Amino acid sequence: MDFPATQPKPTADGKIIYYPPGVKEITDKITNDEVVKRLKMVVKTFMDMDQDSEDEKQQYLPLALHLASEFFLRNPNKDVRLLVACCLADIFRIYAPEAPYTSHDKLKDIFLFITRQLKGLEDTKSPQFNRYFYLLENLAWVKSYNICFELEDCNEIFIQLFRTLFSVINNSHNQKVQMHMLDLMSSIIMEGDGVTQELLDSILINLIPAHKVCKVKCDINILLKKSFLLNFFFNQVLVLGKSSSNDGEERLAVVRLLAKLFGSKDSDLATQNRPLWQCFLGRFNDIHVPVRLESVKFASHCLMNHPDLAKDLTEYLKVRSHDPEEAIRHDVIVTIITAGKRDLSLVNDQLLGFVRERTLDKRWRVRKEAMMGLAQLYKKYCLHAEAGKDAAEKVSWIKDKLLHIYYQNSIDDKLLVEKIFAQYLVPHNLETEERMKCLYYLYASLDPNAVKALNEMWKCQNMLRMANLSYVYIVFNHVENLPDPGKAQDFVKKFNQVLGDDEKLRSQLELLISPTCSCKQADICVREIARKLANPKQPTNPFLEMVKFLLERIAPVHIDSEAISALVKLMNKSIEGTADDEEEGVSPDTAIRAGLELLKVLSFTHPTSFHSAETYESLLQCLRMEDDKVAEAAIQIFRNTGHKIETDLPQIRSTLIPILHQKAKRGTPHQAKQAVHCIHAIFSNKEVQLAQIFEPLSRSLNADVPEQLITPLVSLGHISMLAPDQFASPMKSVVANFIVKDLLMNDRSTGEKNGKLWSPDEEVSPEVLAKVQAIKLLVRWLLGMKNNQSKSANSTLRLLSAMLVSEGDLTEQKRISKSDMSRLRLAAGSAIMKLAQEPCYHEIITPEQFQLCALVINDECYQVRQIFAQKLHKALVKLLLPLEYMAIFALCAKDPVKERRAHARQCLLKNISIRREYIKQNPMANEKLLSLLPEYVVPYMIHLLAHDPDFTKPQDVDQLRDLLAKFTFHRQSAANRGSEQTQQFAQQFTQKGARRDLHFCSLWCTFPQVWS
Repeated sequence: MDFPATQPKPTADGKIIYYPPGVKEITDKITNDEVVKRLKMVVKTFMDMDQDSEDEKQQYLPLALHLASEFFLRNPNKDVRLLVACCLADIFRIYAPEAPYTSHDKLKDIFLFITRQLKGLEDTKSPQFNRYFYLLENLAWVKSYNICFELEDCNEIFIQLFRTLFSVINNSHNQKVQMHMLDLMSSIIMEGDGVTQELLDSILINLIPAHKVCKVKCDINILLKKSFLLNFFFNQVLVLGKSSSNDGEERLAVVRLLAKLFGSKDSDLATQNRPLWQCFLGRFNDIHVPVRLESVKFASHCLMNHPDLAKDLTEYLKVRSHDPEEAIRHDVIVTIITAGKRDLSLVNDQLLGFVRERTLDKRWRVRKEAMMGLAQLYKKYCLHAEAGKDAAEKVSWIKDKLLHIYYQNSIDDKLLVEKIFAQYLVPHNLETEERMKCLYYLYASLDPNAVKALNEMWKCQNMLRMANLSYVYIVFNHVENLPDPGKAQDFVKKFNQVLGDDEKLRSQLELLISPTCSCKQADICVREIARKLANPKQPTNPFLEMVKFLLERIAPVHIDSEAISALVKLMNKSIEGTADDEEEGVSPDTAIRAGLELLKVLSFTHPTSFHSAETYESLLQCLRMEDDKVAEAAIQIFRNTGHKIETDLPQIRSTLIPILHQKAKRGTPHQAKQAVHCIHAIFSNKEVQLAQIFEPLSRSLNADVPEQLITPLVSLGHISMLAPDQFASPMKSVVANFIVKDLLMNDRSTGEKNGKLWSPDEEVSPEVLAKVQAIKLLVRWLLGMKNNQSKSANSTLRLLSAMLVSEGDLTEQKRISKSDMSRLRLAAGSAIMKLAQEPCYHEIITPEQFQLCALVINDECYQVRQIFAQKLHKALVKLLLPLEYMAIFALCAKDPVKERRAHARQCLLKNISIRREYIKQNPMANEKLLSLLPEYVVPYMIHLLAHDPDFTKPQDVDQLRDLLAKFTFHRQSAANRGSEQTQQFAQQFTQKGARRDLHFCSLWCTFPQVWS
């Protein structure tokens, strides 16, 4: 470059200033316009210079110093200041890394001056904006502000710079402008030795809406992700924070801030700064409850905006799902469900599993949130299929889980399951065809326990409907079916008064509980009753809510005649092969079977809804199918619903009778049983019909063809039980001449000697199956007569006892296999227990026969023990068996299988609970305490144990210990469920009762060390 032609001018300190060619001296003697004109040429000169121009750098050094004089830095003209700032920025670039200004005060003035000029960036439409952008770009690229680190008060410059940049940024700035601003600030943070609290505040305050000075949401994440600032910030507040309440509040504020930074949609802070992310996750375990709560709330946004972080969050949410604070467990559910409703792919199976666990939470609020959340997911992804088959499959378990909750004891849980079923699983507001299709395929895809729960729910609702045929009965007898029974008592009394004053309201309630009420009528009735009870001046009306609870439980919102017709049509389509079974994920056979089972259950709860020729025609078609279970279910439906067929549908009657006769004679055993019961239930001339079955069957019995005996024996047994007056005498000769003499007392075939104690049903010989049915026939015959005038019961009990004594081999010819002997022992023990349920037979069962029956629970065959215990428990919980039979469970204490012992204990606890509850609910039961109160089982148990065949040596300490274990097993179960008074009673009763028994008395007195 040529040396300037302009005459150099000395400065005040004698140094000569050289101006670029064509630029005259710039002083305060010339106009502003002239100053601007000359400065533009200077700007152009410095802009073209680079760091390698050593001669020029030396030549223009005085000019660089001159441009930092007060005349320029304090100039009132903004154009002059802008041009000077551009010159100074270039000077820092050209002379880097050493600035030409050595005075710290001068450097501070220069950078504060440049910072003030950056305010011009705010107006992007200004003619000078490009020059302001050049200034910013130059400063960011060179990192000019890093020179200030040498200044003691550099923090003042940085704070001013940050505040200026945050204040000027706006929507009109493009990405380049924002990036240069962030680069400028980032360089200061990254390369400094520390960040003061004041500077930190000037950055973070922009994230607080109330103090935000930015006109747009600047991507401060890019700035804050720089490691030094974040580490400083984290160390100061999270790691070094103490456990005081003030520190907890500070951590809470910090967690809220970092939650915004990590959770914002475009943030990659978690991947860029893993240490801080891991430390932030640690706040999920903070000692301060609000901090943990805020962390959980953050997880929802994070799951939605950053699905890749779900794995990191899962473990922490798992811990918080078991948090001792109810609010935190509740919010964990809300977090997962919210994300799941946005997109099911955002939540993994583990997260859904946490919600599943909380459906059994000890707090109702948490359980309710979990159940409702799962119901919403099911409706969205399974019912509406909003995300395809994969998503539907992922949450297909929800329906089963929600229905399982109906097994819980809480009335709140049961009510919520009923509500969920009506609103989410099978929405009642769907059109009938769509609603029934939903129910049809839901029922076909439920697991067995969920099916049982759903059936129980319908039965419970039906029981309420039947009990509420009288509205007075509603008021005084079914308060326990409502939440908070204490308040409910007052509310239902008030409801009674309202019903007494309003005849129209009474008629609507009567229609609602009428068997002929349709779903649409039920909906209208409920809304009308609720409208009349509503009080506009009382927004929250507990009385109205309580009445609605009851009405919703008894209203037929799903099933009516139209619905049953739609279900039958769906089943017909499955039979014809034109249904959407495969698309719904079930096979046609499964759909047909499930459909029949569904109709069978509904025939118990809604029998009048089946009464139509179309429905019965479809059921007749099912009777002709080869599937035995389908035909069996169809017969049961006829049995439950066909009480008007004979009078209203003679054509159906004439077609049905021959089919039932055929099933009773040659169908499966289950079909034969149902056919006999169906004839007895729905036909007026049942005696004639049953005789037409009984006579040919009784004449054709042939023990030499046992496989053809089973169905006739089932039919004959049930006929004699249902019509004892007509068939008891004819059956006596059949029993004496064929059942006992020809069948039970003979072994025609030789069993397989494989040593097995049990064989599957399909491997059991026809002869043994026939003998089992013969034993059941004896029991049914006696249960039908209900008297022992002919002493037939004594003979039967002796026969059954002999079978138990002979271990199942009644003839003692040793031709029968061990597995067949097990079957016969089980049949004999079960038969005695069945006869004991009838008082007239219970009285004649001797102690020895009771002892033999009880010992079946200690049989060498596991399956015999298991099935006998289940039958015993089932009869006891229904209060069908006398109290002494509960003592049998004491014999399970030494069962070699742990699961059997646990099952026996659970059976004991259940029976004790049911009996105490029955006594509490039924005042008349106090007159029969000796046969109901569990404590009174003690003398029976002592007698049973004293005559245990394993107890042979009263002086044997090992045998005494075994007896003590059995006794303790039973009494501990009773004590666990008893009140303090009953436990004291049991202790005193045991001491006195034991001494009445000869063996136990000697044991008690002789070996106190054993008993202690």
